[in-house]
Amino acid sequence: MNNAKNDILNRIRATGGSTPLREIEYEAIARNYRRTSSLDASECLELFVELLQDYGATVYRCGERNIPDAVAQALMARGKTSALIARDLPRAWLPDGFQFLRETQNYAEFDASEGVLTDCALAIASTGTIVLRHGAGEARRALSLIPDYHLCVVFAAQVFGTVPEGLNQMRTFGNVPMTTISGPSATADIEMTRIKGVHGPRTFDIILVG
Repeated sequence: MNNAKNDILNRIRATGGSTPLREIEYEAIARNYRRTSSLDASECLELFVELLQDYGATVYRCGERNIPDAVAQALMARGKTSALIARDLPRAWLPDGFQFLRETQNYAEFDASEGVLTDCALAIASTGTIVLRHGAGEARRALSLIPDYHLCVVFAAQVFGTVPEGLNQMRTFGNVPMTTISGPSATADIEMTRIKGVHGPRTFDIILVG
């Protein structure tokens, strides 16, 4: 499929010469928007937390050694006794007293689960956005969309200040699928009434490490 797509694009490019006019015009666009954050690392984290809380997410902050305690605290606060986890999620993050099931190909299992625990690829402070990467051995996209509750572990070093900074990092991921999440799923498309959980988890919590 990719070869066919590239062949079609190459033919289109060839009709406009070595460098199509549209590409030249695109490169000539003035990019005067802010590409880097003026905030320091601590201020970026505070903005990130503020936006997540504004979206309705609960943020738990901890050190790396205390991740299992924070996971337990978040699950107990939501009344959860179990969660699905990504295939590569570190065992050291999992507290005792809960049932953690590695993801399978069974969508019914996703739908029946109490929630999901994942890591993330990066986060963007200026928009309160989490980016999940779905490469080999990483969480499948369905795992972050079907369960009604999502608990995500984010490290402070993964938080970038602005969208351009986040996109620059995402370019290094190659062509793997990615999902961006800004708080619990919600829409107001139907009669301007805000409804949660339409396109993904209705409840979304973050463990911010560091």
